[in-house]
Amino acid sequence: MNDAPHHSTSRSDPVQTMRLDSAQFSGPDRVEAFRETYGRAVMQMEIDPQPGVPFELDFTVRAVPGFGMAWGRLSPTRNRHTAAMIADDDVVLVHVPHGHGTLHQDGREVSIQSGEATWVSNGLAGEFRGDAPSRLCNLRFSRARLALLAGGIDDALIRKVDSRHPALRLLAGYAGVMDDAQALATPQLCEAVTQHMHELAALLLGATREGAEAVRGGGLRAARLRAVRTDIAAHLTDPQLSIGAVAARLRLPARSIRALFQGENTTFAHYVLHQRLARVHGRLARPQDAGAPVSALAYEAGFGDLSYFNHAFRRRYGATPSDVRAAAVRP
Repeated sequence: MNDAPHHSTSRSDPVQTMRLDSAQFSGPDRVEAFRETYGRAVMQMEIDPQPGVPFELDFTVRAVPGFGMAWGRLSPTRNRHTAAMIADDDVVLVHVPHGHGTLHQDGREVSIQSGEATWVSNGLAGEFRGDAPSRLCNLRFSRARLALLAGGIDDALIRKVDSRHPALRLLAGYAGVMDDAQALATPQLCEAVTQHMHELAALLLGATREGAEAVRGGGLRAARLRAVRTDIAAHLTDPQLSIGAVAARLRLPARSIRALFQGENTTFAHYVLHQRLARVHGRLARPQDAGAPVSALAYEAGFGDLSYFNHAFRRRYGATPSDVRAAAVRP
């Protein structure tokens, strides 16, 4: 359960990353070597493969001050966090994107399947038994920090979180920021991520009045904006991309999406236009696209009107697409 350890950090390097891969070990003692090197020392778990099943574990662990995340795949195993391994009282959201398993802690038991999640505590002994090859994502939160925003932390332990809970979807999506180097480039950005993740976690637990106000002003808005931008990027080349289509896919009111962009001093249409222009601009400088007609690049970026594209491009960059291409090939 304790898959996202805290690491000492410095102001110059607030992000700590570790790869835990059983494939690094070979020979008849590979399982014990992994357990001794990573299982007990890093994960603070006693890991026992299920009989007759080859042991496979491949996790990426990333931590910033106050928050950590571990994600990857795991073969069927029995994983015990013993009393001797307790080092803190942080809480962990165990999310299973794919697979299923059973968790035991403090006399309680819960089975979770694909898409579901539950809370566990690092301050208590416990066990996770994976019954099938699974993909896991464990999000580790500071109990003290979370308690400022939400109540009922202990009541939520080993209770199933509905896979349809909006806050769980936002947490799972926003957790991808931990794999984004630019988003964690400075201590200030790391602190923003930590705060946003704790605010979203408070929604799952039941935010206090003060916590709910913080969520509305911070984490929820940031998570929604990131989700909208991710959806736009995935459908940017679709000429039919619209605020209504994004709203339907994300199950958000269109007015909420408009408000998100208003908060960024822009509009949905303006943001999409700039993303498409930037896509064409980037391709004009690529040697592999040197022979591609500008019109083809524009249409592939989602533009349906070539004259509108040319006008918008010149206004945005102060040059024609041909000028940008020519400048890119000059020595």
